[in-house]
Amino acid sequence: MTARTTFASAAQQLDLFVGTSAAIAARDAQDLMAWPFFSLAKSKRVKPIDFRMGDISILVEATAEHGMATIWDADVLIWVASQIVEARDAGKPTSRLIAATPHEILAFTRRGTGKAAYERLKAALDRLQSTSIATSIRQLGARRRHRFSWINEWRECLDANGRALGIEMIVPDWLYEAVIDRALVLTIDPAYFTLTGGLERWLYRIVRKHGGKQKGGWSFDIAHLHLKSGALSPLKRFAFEMRAIVRRQPLPGYTLSLDHQLGRERLSFVAIPVDPFDVARRRIGMPPVDKSV
Repeated sequence: MTARTTFASAAQQLDLFVGTSAAIAARDAQDLMAWPFFSLAKSKRVKPIDFRMGDISILVEATAEHGMATIWDADVLIWVASQIVEARDAGKPTSRLIAATPHEILAFTRRGTGKAAYERLKAALDRLQSTSIATSIRQLGARRRHRFSWINEWRECLDANGRALGIEMIVPDWLYEAVIDRALVLTIDPAYFTLTGGLERWLYRIVRKHGGKQKGGWSFDIAHLHLKSGALSPLKRFAFEMRAIVRRQPLPGYTLSLDHQLGRERLSFVAIPVDPFDVARRRIGMPPVDKSV
């Protein structure tokens, strides 16, 4: 049985969902923001993430051919979440079978839209499809685990002359359920896509998930953050990089600070009050108004 036949057989059981190409808010699944599901490095990672904390267990495994899905690859899943939530809120039907053009995904995630960017997108889809996850999150018991890939299947759609028309992908039940539930999704700042460092991107998602818009913000021990990151770097290196991020203050919408309590280094973060007009501008990709002039 060919890959095309396999995809067609699976797709027959699902209605095709075509997302909108209009400018929409970026949304992220809270479970993906809070836990270590992705490699934070651009270099190929094949060593598994094996994370356990209380009743939460996560095992992420990669293939030698493609390597583990990265936090940059996760931009595709943010696009998926944003499209599903937008349609759901408008009362439109959604599905795990999603059609899109590469241009729509690349433009939404603020990537280039040339041939090289398209090839990188296809490589990201391959990593998302080949990365295997087993987790107890949202399962009835700590010993019960749901196993899936970020993308069950995907394919290019071509015309009679072999020219690309778009792509179709099938996302797993676990991810679909995470974004169709209003309580499990958060809006993120579109400036997130401009963050270049994997650790910065991961930290923004943690901060957005836990800090929200609370006046008092939130804080974590650096050692606890290191555990939750799933990063391969040792704690000493991780702490050094955290200090560098605090000096740069790159996270949109948040102020970071470090302090020491009982001999432990702790990262605190608090939301920066924003003008609603600036929020509207960022949603359509415009920078906030410079109030210093």
